[in-house]
Amino acid sequence: MTLLDHYAQQLDSLKAQGNRRQFTAHLQQGKMITMNDHQMLNLASNDYLGLASDLQLREQFFDETPNGQRWMSSSSSRLLTGNFPEYEQLEASLSQAFHGRDALLFNSGYHMNIGILPALADSKTLILADKLVHASMIDGIRLSAAKYVRYRHNDLNHLTQLLQKYHEDAEIERIIVVTESIFSMDGDETDLAALVQIKKQFSKVMLYVDEAHAIGVRGAQGLGCAEQYAVIDEIDLLAGTFGKAMASVGGYLICHPVIREYLINSMRPLIFSTAQPPICMAWTNFIFQKVLNLNVQRQHLLQISQSLQQAVKCKGFDCPSTSHIVPVIIGESNKTVEKAKMLQAAGFYIMPVRPPTVPQHSSRLRISLMSSISQTEIDQLAALL
Repeated sequence: MTLLDHYAQQLDSLKAQGNRRQFTAHLQQGKMITMNDHQMLNLASNDYLGLASDLQLREQFFDETPNGQRWMSSSSSRLLTGNFPEYEQLEASLSQAFHGRDALLFNSGYHMNIGILPALADSKTLILADKLVHASMIDGIRLSAAKYVRYRHNDLNHLTQLLQKYHEDAEIERIIVVTESIFSMDGDETDLAALVQIKKQFSKVMLYVDEAHAIGVRGAQGLGCAEQYAVIDEIDLLAGTFGKAMASVGGYLICHPVIREYLINSMRPLIFSTAQPPICMAWTNFIFQKVLNLNVQRQHLLQISQSLQQAVKCKGFDCPSTSHIVPVIIGESNKTVEKAKMLQAAGFYIMPVRPPTVPQHSSRLRISLMSSISQTEIDQLAALL
């Protein structure tokens, strides 16, 4: 037996369970996607506003960006020589939009979530995390020195019980409640207004909310669920990503100036990583200004999302979604893979999501909608489910 046999056996086991993954080559991205000369409606992308594939936007950006400003590498961390004006311009734009609060940029949402909690949480910290928070947040919790407890998914009564249990513990100086606003696999959402009211009852509590799937698509200006429910100023650590609806790359945090400065001095992924290319930050700022005014697209996305949610439920499938992420929960992995292949053959590019991304026996088709998709296309998809 060679050293590689163990890994080969694990791969064979994953294949037998229908859980083996592989990269797939796509010739064209956008509303339509081409694979093996077969064109399909793209229902697997996180490009919720269709901006990443908008050629006119790219042309406008490069027309407005002189060649001398197209820095393709920062060549160092921001703390060395990498703090280009583009970073500060983007942070200023975010700060202005988010009620004057401070903003801090990160290389990715994953970088952000594995760095913030280890920096802020010590042995006198308790983290209370929603059971279904993203893998990056789980990794951040594990890397921290804090004690942690997971509360039942979106069960704010359970969260309140845990806060009542631990809040008076003299050994706990702070409690950080960690959640997402819109969850990436179920497409359901946290009641942020209720969460903020709970927080106000407990003096030790800080809220950490990841808006990765809400930024761009929720709120009057697309600032996320925190804007939609008027709680921007009440969330201590309001995080999000540019890699989905914002058609770019990187993550951001909206926070108090003290938190921003503390992270600059203590957050390892920020301190020890080469910063994003300045041109990416310039592009993000360009896109951000556009997103603030895309209310027509946001309204259409809401309408087709609600239509598909209803259709999935009418077909008898479990569908917890209240957003543009619409899961069709099938259960067994191999059946889910076969259903995805059938839909792809019919012209709908939908990917199966299987364990360990989701719990055992909850494999699903994850339908991810874009504002460029028509109601007619939604109807055609629903007929095939």
